[in-house]
Amino acid sequence: METSILISKIIGIIYFSFGIGLFFNPFYYQKVFKELFENTSYLILGGILAIIFGVFIIQYHNNWVKNWIVLITIIGWVALLKGILLLAFPTSLTVFKSFFVKKKIHWFFAPILIIFGLVFLYFGFFH
Repeated sequence: METSILISKIIGIIYFSFGIGLFFNPFYYQKVFKELFENTSYLILGGILAIIFGVFIIQYHNNWVKNWIVLITIIGWVALLKGILLLAFPTSLTVFKSFFVKKKIHWFFAPILIIFGLVFLYFGFFH
């Protein structure tokens, strides 16, 4: 349970911070997303980091239970899959470029990230 709480704190802070940043600085993140898809080095680095974090979460927190803890396990598996896809098929993921660089994308992603962040912050710090 201590591992779940620690990972929940980390994920909560990252998601919440990113959601707030995306909400208040949408033009900055549109620029960053555009550069991300144009520079394959970022995609490769992102794939490597996603695999590292995914494997760490799966190794130390592979709990398939019927409560909030399973969300962390799912995030670990999604991170691992994302990393593998980024490294194996980097050019095929550019089809998402038009979706991420749209001018109103922050209205879709920011609230979702903020809500997920608050959920994980609650379970990490107050549950």
